[in-house]
Parts: sequence; structure tokens; C-alpha cells
Amino acid sequence: MSETYEIAFQLILAAGDSKSESMNAIKKARAGGFDEANLHVEKAQEALTNAHQIQTDLIQNESRGKSIDINMIVIHAQDHLSMALTTLDSAREMINLYQMIYEIKEK
Repeated sequence: MSETYEIAFQLILAAGDSKSESMNAIKKARAGGFDEANLHVEKAQEALTNAHQIQTDLIQNESRGKSIDINMIVIHAQDHLSMALTTLDSAREMINLYQMIYEIKEK
């Protein structure tokens, strides 16, 4: 496997892990498990940090003259990273909304 594909698949894996953890956080919050939801958010952030580091390395390497071939897999990997970012932001907001709903229900 070429280095380009290896890097792209590492990025897809890290971003996918982040997105999965974010979705798990939303599910836990919906059920009222806010502590568990926040643990999933922490895991999502860790995976997203890993994905972002892979992207940063690509950018720094390119600025040093060591670029990779851009192909559909790399574009797909970048799409996964974008979706992971959006999903984590959405999960954080949804946890807050579910907490407000649960507080209103308790009154």
C-alpha cells in the first residue's frame, strides 16, 4: 500500500472513531446518562485530536516540499474529518439541550 493510502486510512480511522464516540454521546444524553455522554465526548475529542494531527502533519510536510498525491481516498479522508468535527460540535450542543429538557421535566 502506498504511503498516501496509509495516511488517508489512518485519517479515516481516527475521524471515524471520533464520529462514533460523538454519536454514542448523543445516545447516552438522550437516555439521561450525561456523565457517560461526557465521557464519550472526551473520547471523541481525543480521536479528533489524533485525526487533526495527521492532517497537520500533511500540511507541514507539504510546506516543506514533501507533498502526497491527492486522490479520491485523500479527499474522502478529509470529508471524514470535516464530518467528525461537525458531529462533535453537534453532540456537545445536543447534550446541553437534553440536559435542559431533563431539568424542565423534573420541575
